[in-house]
Amino acid sequence: MIAAAFLILLAIYLACGFLFAIPFVVIGVKKIDPHAAHGSWGFRVLIFPGTLTFWPLLLHRWLKGVHAPPEECNAHRRAAGNLNQPSAIGHRQFP
Repeated sequence: MIAAAFLILLAIYLACGFLFAIPFVVIGVKKIDPHAAHGSWGFRVLIFPGTLTFWPLLLHRWLKGVHAPPEECNAHRRAAGNLNQPSAIGHRQFP
């Protein structure tokens, strides 16, 4: 019974993802990522499964009007951008 309920919820989630993915792949992807505006149909076919999976996040970005992908923030980027600041792991950077 629990497995059946889980599969029904999964089917509903994927159905919503399918309904979202079709207009998103055609129109929405170029709205939230300017580099994807020039993507081919092959690119759009490749992103379709990911759109099915991550449709709530992509819907949020599309409705919010975000026009650029988020910048990755990790220790390497922080260290490269702040050479005179202590890095994230606690070592001092020398000029």
